[in-house]
Amino acid sequence: MTVITAVATSGLQVDEGSFLVIVSAAALAALAVAFIGPRVAIPVVVLELLFGIVIGPQVLDIATPDDFVQFFANLGLGMLFFFAGYEIDFQRIRGKALNLAIAGWILSLVLAYGIGGLLAWAGVVLSLLYTGSAMATTAIGTLVPILSDAGEMRTRFGTYLLGAGAIGEFGPILLLTLVLTTTTSKNFEILVAFVVLAVLAAVAAVRIVPRSWGAVESTLESSSQLAVRVAVVMIFILVFFASGLGLELLLGGFAAGMIARLAVRGREVAVLESKLVGIGYGFLIPFFFIYSGMNFDLDSLLGSTAGLLKLPMFVALFLLVRGIPALLLYRGVLQLRDRFALAFYSATQLPLVVAITTVAVEAGEMKDSTSAALVGAAILSTLFFPLIAMRLRSGRVEGDVDPNVEAERELEGFDGGPLPA
Repeated sequence: MTVITAVATSGLQVDEGSFLVIVSAAALAALAVAFIGPRVAIPVVVLELLFGIVIGPQVLDIATPDDFVQFFANLGLGMLFFFAGYEIDFQRIRGKALNLAIAGWILSLVLAYGIGGLLAWAGVVLSLLYTGSAMATTAIGTLVPILSDAGEMRTRFGTYLLGAGAIGEFGPILLLTLVLTTTTSKNFEILVAFVVLAVLAAVAAVRIVPRSWGAVESTLESSSQLAVRVAVVMIFILVFFASGLGLELLLGGFAAGMIARLAVRGREVAVLESKLVGIGYGFLIPFFFIYSGMNFDLDSLLGSTAGLLKLPMFVALFLLVRGIPALLLYRGVLQLRDRFALAFYSATQLPLVVAITTVAVEAGEMKDSTSAALVGAAILSTLFFPLIAMRLRSGRVEGDVDPNVEAERELEGFDGGPLPA
């Protein structure tokens, strides 16, 4: 009996045809990026979302976003934020980069909530909290492959961008979790318990991994794959214990990623990272973006002039909210052209916007047209903002090597290629 048949007989409705179409769409998105990538840096997640819209109910209607697909999409969301947490290297961004990132995100939050409040007062949006939080994010996980290909991961500019991106993802997740879970004492206790569990897990990982790394590393090329299985177990443990929170997948996956980063700090883990990336970006994460595209409310976006006008408005607001801090606060460390590049990179948004708008619509705190406009604007920001930033940084990468990163590369034995995020 196949897995799909077994699931179907257990009571969960499975549309094998839809599943095949979705898997094929994910493969086609990767194929398209492979052909287009050398000429135009288009993140694969953009094509996954667009393909999801095309195959979904509102265009071709050849695939259905059923519960079975949603299950895989949720797993993909957990893995997506695992990598978002894993990419936060606090050792590298400590000091000025981290301080500027925190100050920049706070300024972005003030701008976002101020603008969100005005939009809510004018009746354009329903929720100051959700709309403002969506505008104050950064898609650093989506940007890392582009930055690696461009050589930015080893530059001073890359260090400041990683700091801004890390806080631009961690801040909204933490803020929304705190706000959404302090309405009752029970939820607050769950949050405290989760934080304690995450801290204990981090301490245990940092103490245990150095002693057992040799044995764990030896399994990376064997059938047991211990390191990969331990990482997956850690993700689901933290997701499970965060299940009482409104953003359980985001918070649990994010915490698991940060703990994994601390555990493997200072070791050559390219093989482990490659295997986790294969599981996440090769299989599970595309389900989340294609599923989100299938649920994208294209009719609400195109059905009214007001809905259409929100799209360019949010694109501009993304750049305003995340760009102003980059231009103002980094004057002492980056030249004007680099600050503009940082502004465009920081204003690139997608995964958190999709997640936040999904939660907001389900909670009745956001109109369908607003959700569609925010996601559409995020797609456009991911499609165009990195290209503009790369053009601004053209010819400036080679002369901007971060000496601390180069020293770390030599210490860890790297012999070329981009430094892992």
